[in-house]
Amino acid sequence: MEDIDIEGSTFDIEESNDDLCNSIISRFGNSSEESHQHLCAVIGAMSQELKDNNKPCTPLAYFCAARLSLDKFTSESTPSSHVIDALLTVLSLAVPRVSRALLKKDGLQGEPLPELLLRVLRSQSASESAIVSGLKCLSQLLIAKESVDWSDVSPLFNVVLGFLTDSRPKVRKQSHLCHRDVLLSFQNSSLVASASEAVTALLERFILLVGGANANTGEGTKEAQQILYILDALKECLPYLSRKSKTSILNYFKYLLDLHQPLVTRRITDALSFLCHFPTSEVSPEALLELLNSLARSIESKKMSGDRLTFTARLLYAGMNKVYSLNRQICVVKLPIVFNALKDILASEHEEAIYAATDALKNMINSCVDESLIKQGVDQISLSENKESRKSAPTIIEKICATIESLLDYHYTSVWDRMFQVVSAMFHKLGNYSPYFMRGILKNMEDMQKLPDEDFPFRKQLHECFGSALIAMGPETLLSLVPLNLEAEDLSDANVWLLPILKHYIVGASLNYFTEQILAMISRVREKARKLEKQGLMVSSRNADALAYSLWSLLPSFCNYPSDTAKSFLNLEKHLRNKLMEELDIRGIICTSLRLLIQQNNIVDLEDKGYIDEDIAKEQVHYSPQVARDNLYVLKSSAKNWLKDLSEVFLKSMKDDGGCLQCTIGDVASIADKADVRNLFKEKMLKLYKCTRKASKLGSSTISHSMQIDDASNNLSPSILRAQLLDLAVSLLPGLDSEDIALLFEAIKPALQDVEGVMQKKAYKVLSIILRRSDSFVSSKFEELLGTMVDILPCHFSAKRHRLDCLYFLVLHVSKSKDNLEHWRDIFLTEIILALKELAHFCTIHALFDIQLDTNFVFLISPKWLSVFVQTYNSIECGYATHLVSVDVHVAHLINLVCISPVTAVTCSLSCPAADGWPREANKKTRNRAYEILVEIAHAFGDKERGGNRENLNNFFQMVAGHFTGETPHMISAAAKGLARLAYEFSDLVLTALKLLPGTLTLLRSNNKEIIKANLGFLKVVVAKSQAEGLQTHLKSMVEGLLKWQDNSKNHFKAKVKLLLGMLVSKCGLEAVKAVMPEEHIKLLSNIRKIKDRKERNRSAKSEETRSHFSKATTSSSGPPKPESRIVVWQSMWNHTKIFSDFDGDCGNSEAEHMISRGGKASLHPKSSASSFRSNIRLKKNLAEHLSDESDDEPLDLLDRQKTRSALKTSDHLKRKSRLDDDMEVDSEGRLIIREEGELRKKKRADDDYDCRSEPDSHLSGKSGTKGQKRRKTSDSGWAYTGKEYGSKKASGDVKRKDKLEPYAYWPLDRKMMSRRPQHRAAARKGMASVVKMTKNLEGKSASGVLSLQSLKRKKNQKKGLR
Repeated sequence: MEDIDIEGSTFDIEESNDDLCNSIISRFGNSSEESHQHLCAVIGAMSQELKDNNKPCTPLAYFCAARLSLDKFTSESTPSSHVIDALLTVLSLAVPRVSRALLKKDGLQGEPLPELLLRVLRSQSASESAIVSGLKCLSQLLIAKESVDWSDVSPLFNVVLGFLTDSRPKVRKQSHLCHRDVLLSFQNSSLVASASEAVTALLERFILLVGGANANTGEGTKEAQQILYILDALKECLPYLSRKSKTSILNYFKYLLDLHQPLVTRRITDALSFLCHFPTSEVSPEALLELLNSLARSIESKKMSGDRLTFTARLLYAGMNKVYSLNRQICVVKLPIVFNALKDILASEHEEAIYAATDALKNMINSCVDESLIKQGVDQISLSENKESRKSAPTIIEKICATIESLLDYHYTSVWDRMFQVVSAMFHKLGNYSPYFMRGILKNMEDMQKLPDEDFPFRKQLHECFGSALIAMGPETLLSLVPLNLEAEDLSDANVWLLPILKHYIVGASLNYFTEQILAMISRVREKARKLEKQGLMVSSRNADALAYSLWSLLPSFCNYPSDTAKSFLNLEKHLRNKLMEELDIRGIICTSLRLLIQQNNIVDLEDKGYIDEDIAKEQVHYSPQVARDNLYVLKSSAKNWLKDLSEVFLKSMKDDGGCLQCTIGDVASIADKADVRNLFKEKMLKLYKCTRKASKLGSSTISHSMQIDDASNNLSPSILRAQLLDLAVSLLPGLDSEDIALLFEAIKPALQDVEGVMQKKAYKVLSIILRRSDSFVSSKFEELLGTMVDILPCHFSAKRHRLDCLYFLVLHVSKSKDNLEHWRDIFLTEIILALKELAHFCTIHALFDIQLDTNFVFLISPKWLSVFVQTYNSIECGYATHLVSVDVHVAHLINLVCISPVTAVTCSLSCPAADGWPREANKKTRNRAYEILVEIAHAFGDKERGGNRENLNNFFQMVAGHFTGETPHMISAAAKGLARLAYEFSDLVLTALKLLPGTLTLLRSNNKEIIKANLGFLKVVVAKSQAEGLQTHLKSMVEGLLKWQDNSKNHFKAKVKLLLGMLVSKCGLEAVKAVMPEEHIKLLSNIRKIKDRKERNRSAKSEETRSHFSKATTSSSGPPKPESRIVVWQSMWNHTKIFSDFDGDCGNSEAEHMISRGGKASLHPKSSASSFRSNIRLKKNLAEHLSDESDDEPLDLLDRQKTRSALKTSDHLKRKSRLDDDMEVDSEGRLIIREEGELRKKKRADDDYDCRSEPDSHLSGKSGTKGQKRRKTSDSGWAYTGKEYGSKKASGDVKRKDKLEPYAYWPLDRKMMSRRPQHRAAARKGMASVVKMTKNLEGKSASGVLSLQSLKRKKNQKKGLR
């Protein structure tokens, strides 16, 4: 039975199955092994016997049968070994399934089971399999005894203990497992002490035997091997021994560790690791610490393997952490020794060991270096500073810091990136006490900063380490140790590299320090800039001004949770208000800083740290609710003055870049006194009223183009002034009450109907802000708002997207309202859907109903809007023969018509092709905003966080789908685009979208290009997002509908159809599509298959390394949307142009894959900083410099449009290169040599036969100097293949070369052959007739140069001279 392995890994008997016979036969019944057949025969006989005697086939029945059979067979003089093995196997499987009470009772006849097992185990003829099964049974009996008398347990335990050193691997392994299980069962009982002593005595006995053996005679080898076996057993059971025994064993471990035997050391460290990671194990901290100390001293990084070094580093941390938890006092004494040992590991060449040692150092700094240890060192240093010389030895913390400082030595250059992490951890632990211990480290780091980049590749990690030092000790202390050195004569010697670090890492600094020190530095630098300017050193002067600006840019960082806002802000305020009025370039910095102070203190409950970043929250312990209230009181006291200055600056400035001034005014108004805000608001409203009356008297301009919006040159323009006043008024909104907001609403009503686009745009923007920020105003003025949104039509195209924002908030309010206002929701929703048709080459004017335009049309319109239409179309030279007939139409009557059928006819779209110069970008923004708003409304209906559900989302989708019944192609195509966008965003709507396929396919029969294009885009999204099962039902009808437009080249539908068919092939399979494809279109399907196969081959040909470099996924994860606080632009890879473009090209299924994979997250295993840094360094060598994102040492993500466009705009590589750079490099066989950017070309060979005159710029070519450079652009042919490898060195002419092609006559290509001038082309072609005659003499020269008159004369003269 030696071949039967009944361990869980190979022989798994289901515990739920009580019939052991069925389990064993199902496992071994088909085996050809003899031992397996014996087992099946024995268990089968038992089962048949039980059935014959009407006994149940339970584990207890098998147990009793196997026990009695074993007793019977072992009593025979010559028992059958295979039967004994089978019976013991059955018994070992049955014992765990029998209750402990029945095992202890054992009322069966014959010899008791323990004695029976002992007799079998002690038998010399017992096989290995029998002993393994017997040990299993024996351990189960020991566990079942539950006795407290050692004498009752010791016979069986000693038998298990005796097999710990058995020479047979399976027996020894099973004894170790049984020994562990028995000791585990002894826990919390008196038996564990006796059992532990027995194990300790066994180890001691073998150690003494080895120590007393004679090495010369070879004695003790067996005992030494048995010691290794015992150590293997201790790996499993050491934590379960008594504390006294563990102490004794640890002492023996120390003795064995001093032998420096690798096999022994490895087993000891394995046992220690299991002990240190066992949380509930009690151990003597003194013994464990001595053992760890010996282990640390025995480390030899050059001799030990990487795995052992890694394991040792982790063991040292786990052991010291356990000792620290048991006895802190003795642990900290040995910390310097352990730190030095880990330092030695860092000197190794094994990267995994380096990572483990780095993590161990950081973890030990965080867990074992405490405040008392730090204060002890601070007290000692402070005491020594008062004396001339220090006589005391370094403290423990000083020794640790000295060890860390030594890690910045040049011996550890290759691992400096990891060392900076250790230094950062120490800075964070020391905190304000860092200057006492880390001065030398700061000095070393400053010296490293001065190293050139080629010698120091870890500058980013160094700056992060400086940031940790800055957070720990603050900017005042850091700048005293590492000064900026701005007083240097040459500003290049200043430590300006510190400024970005200060800007990024300053938190909790002092405003007083900025007021007294930084502002003084700025003054000195500005004074130096003025002196340099007077001296005529303009570049140096500008550099000084840039340095002053960099110092000013530190202000927001100093305002980030400052420690002395209540005490120092008023002193700083005077400087800031003066600079706000005087210096334009730092207004943004001042506004950002002021907003930061207000937002961080204007909170309800500071204890809720949700608004603070995690890293900042750890540092801002001093910020409490009381501190925030004191700070806010000081900020409120100066809010009135800030409002006055900011409003004055805002009205004087022509452009508020980024809305910085507006946002700052809003934040200041939120904390200012309400009366002050109201007085300022009324003052500006009065001014706005006067400006409005003045503008109405002067009359509106006849041009209402969007170009007026950005016209900042006319300072006296009433429109500009009114727009600024509106912006200022809405900025004060946080400090206004409902009456003031109502007054503002009345003030913007005239602007909403203004003819000028600039005023309409501004008014709609203000209204959208009011609707977003004030729910109470929407509720109180809801009916008025609904009527106003209809009365103020039409809307200027530049204001349309802001009007859509207003409609969005109204739609949300209508949806939440309990009143019957669904018709208003449908009206506004229809206008939003129609805005999806705001294409870049269309302008749209909205009225109250939908109309289709022809070249000549009659349009019935109210006189109210006639002048607007005439002015608009007069400004567009579109060539339309437009006839406007004025007919009075009552507005209320139109609204009644709309209410009757709100879905099919709501909004009017008067469209015409735009002329050159028409503002296309405004329409594109309107369309994109319409898509965003449609998605946002759907999220409001469907997101549970906002009170929605899936049913509401489906209902909204059906609302949009209802616009399919529109009477005009404009409405139908807009509905299709809206449905495509929703199906793209929400996977839950795909099944609903599939139900619309019959109607979509019906619309494909239309002859209107607008409808066809929109529905093809909708089909593209549905196919990409649907599963194959859902598409199978509509596959035939889809293929038939698509093939109708396969031959249509006029409307560019052919490429779209081919793309959709390819997507269907990818989804449903080639055979499924082929089954429904008509016979005459099978060739198209074959072409699609070939294209797909070609792409798959090309994709598989790419290397894994290339794919890993450029397939990095970028996703944006955002938290749950906030309810109606703002319009959230949902991050999506939606691309309107890709879905609905006219030209799809032969792009295969790339768009389908693009749409399917959108939003997917790349699950990448995190890389360590060192390996990722080194991989980035290698990658940057292969990437163009302008394609590298230097902000985070990562390659440029080509999927990020913003970064890609920025890189292309700022790239110098896209500029036209000189002729020398454009020359192609070719090898000796004429093949092009393609090199990576940055690689230098190989130097030209200095062969004897190399004719330097073939170089265009050579001084022997006759073209050197200015004349040659001037002619290079027009006459040089660039590089020419000379064929010199065929030239003979012994004679003139060409010769054949081995493994080369035959020599040939050639003529170098000349760019003049493509010239527009006939004389140039003629000169370039002249030499073609004499190619055979001209050989060696023309090699490397341009055709024009050879054929020139001077060149021919020179040739003749040379020939005459030779004669």
